[in-house]
Amino acid sequence: MRIDSHVHLWEYDPEQYGWISPEAKVLQCNYLPDDLAKLQEPLGFDGAVAVQARQTLEETEFLLGLANEHENVLGVVGWVDLRGDEVEAQLERFANHPAFCGVRHVVQDEPDDRFIVRDDFVRGVRALTSFDLVYDILIYHRQLPATLEFVEMFPDQSFVINHNAKPDYKSGELEPWATHMRELARCPNVSCKASGMVSDFRDERWPAGTFEPYLDVVFEAFGTDRVMIASDWPVCLLGAGYADTLKVVTDYICTLTANEQEAVLGGNAMRVYGIGS
Repeated sequence: MRIDSHVHLWEYDPEQYGWISPEAKVLQCNYLPDDLAKLQEPLGFDGAVAVQARQTLEETEFLLGLANEHENVLGVVGWVDLRGDEVEAQLERFANHPAFCGVRHVVQDEPDDRFIVRDDFVRGVRALTSFDLVYDILIYHRQLPATLEFVEMFPDQSFVINHNAKPDYKSGELEPWATHMRELARCPNVSCKASGMVSDFRDERWPAGTFEPYLDVVFEAFGTDRVMIASDWPVCLLGAGYADTLKVVTDYICTLTANEQEAVLGGNAMRVYGIGS
């Protein structure tokens, strides 16, 4: 099974999706499972993991509702208030849904670069392990040192780094991002989504060879058994179409063995998120 491990689905409302800027007009419309299917089927993909784009319980309910109605929504990484006193009750609310496979908080937008190691947040993440849920880590590269401290607190919790931890592709600089990613990859319970690259190049084509050095680091550090292909659709449309976005990774892995390619293209997402189990 081939799985895009990171897409967003929404019925666009400017108040609900205030993070979508006026300049990002391509995102200011509905993006739903049938739209995704039309893009995926020609490429041989079977479905995707839908990831929260709003920090509300209603968002989680919305995505799980789409999973009920559409076979190509294979998993849902939703949102609950990991900082609040009701985190366990909120997890109980969704835990029995077979598509509910993980939780994410938009840590990248928190003004404190050490937010991820705050006591209240750590306490909330501890609740995920007993529900067998993944925690998706959305950060900028500057937040990697605190993230390393964070994951070392949870040797039994499954984590997935989103979007290669967002290095600065336009600068071409690898350090200290590369060193931090290698340190993070020493934790065997951490995987990485190879995604979020093309959207940095809004309305322009990225120079040849831009992403390869970063993918070299990711694949060297995490190996082919802990890297997942992901589009970040429709956000990727800021930089490229769906097929061209995935092509960045499929071209990179074309020299791997068939088994290694299939792991990156879906097998790792199935295992980490428990899809089909």
